Amino acid sequence: MTTAAPHQKTPFTPYQRRLFWFLSVASFFEGYDFLALTQILPNFGAQMGLLPRHEGLLVGIINSGTMIAYLLVRKADQWGRRRVLSVTIAGYTIFSVLTAFAPNVYVFAVLQLLARIFLLGEWAVSTVYAAEEYPSDRRGMVIGVIQAFSSLGSIVCAGVVPLLLATPYGWRSVYLVGGIPLVLIAVARRGLRETARFEQAAAERAGEGTPPFTRILRSPYRGRMLQLALIWGLTYVCTQNAVTFWKTFALRERGLSDGEVGGSITFAALASMPLIFVSGKLLDVVGRRKGAVIIYVLAAAGVLGAYSLGSRGALTAALVFAIFGASGVLPVLNAYMTELFPTHLRSDAIAWSNNLLGRIGYMLSPIAVGFAAEEIGWGPAVSATALFPLVALALILWLLPETRGKELEETARI
Repeated sequence: MTTAAPHQKTPFTPYQRRLFWFLSVASFFEGYDFLALTQILPNFGAQMGLLPRHEGLLVGIINSGTMIAYLLVRKADQWGRRRVLSVTIAGYTIFSVLTAFAPNVYVFAVLQLLARIFLLGEWAVSTVYAAEEYPSDRRGMVIGVIQAFSSLGSIVCAGVVPLLLATPYGWRSVYLVGGIPLVLIAVARRGLRETARFEQAAAERAGEGTPPFTRILRSPYRGRMLQLALIWGLTYVCTQNAVTFWKTFALRERGLSDGEVGGSITFAALASMPLIFVSGKLLDVVGRRKGAVIIYVLAAAGVLGAYSLGSRGALTAALVFAIFGASGVLPVLNAYMTELFPTHLRSDAIAWSNNLLGRIGYMLSPIAVGFAAEEIGWGPAVSATALFPLVALALILWLLPETRGKELEETARI
């Protein structure tokens, strides 16, 4: 592939257009599932008699599945992108539907943990597909739009969950309704091809056998992987909690009703959509570094306001930027994560930096926030996490290069 002139974007092939829609729809259900736990948590917690610390622990345990997803994601450098993506979609479909039949909190936690393993595996491999199958001058846009469909899934979830909670099946209907359409995605995956870059890399490394677990730690890319792991971890401390506990906070500390909270989340998610859809394009226009400054600052400000302001209107306005930030940081880091490593290490680097190491902050921060909330309340506990994206941004500007408009083979050498 060649880089197009700045004034003329490289057109998509028919297969790239079909793949674009497939990855976007798959991402839609990732967003639905992400917000589903947030939406049902107060109702589920009340039904199961959970304290705030138990709710935070439940979220943390479920999120540990995102770390275990490391085992699947790194296999994409060995088995291929197509095979791993197919396995993750099928696995997520099964465990999402089974969650609807969980008899108690323990089975619920195990099923959702397993669902998260496959869900995060699907998300990571979809990002690799987006990086390897699309031209360099549109890579940021593709990654951004795919992530925006995740936010669209969250909007749909926010809109339908209050209605589903009112049904006789309550929270169970959320997973049943959200899981059944995934069967269609599992069928549609049969049209996927392996990426050309992986096929070329596999041919060049034929006969080398199974790569060792510590391969990337012995490579020249170890330092870069650890840098990204730290940035991911600091970012997740804030963004993982930005939306997860907002409904609980609004109900218990601002006295809003279920309907008011659902309306605020739906409005904020809708209002954030234009920003989320252009976040990837922003990275292609102004670059990864300048785009990171805009997105990370808005994310920190949004979370601080969403958990500290008083009126419903002000909280909802801040929530727009909190939701945008939680989604907008992902195209920034996904772009860097896929661009700064060679093809034969790309999935392994994602697995190590995001799923294994970066997710430590993702997993532990809800637990810490839950314990802190019992002492100082949900508002102050989550507001304090707004500092972490600013530290992550400082590390991006200090450590990471500009990669806009460059081919993957070039950026991997920077």
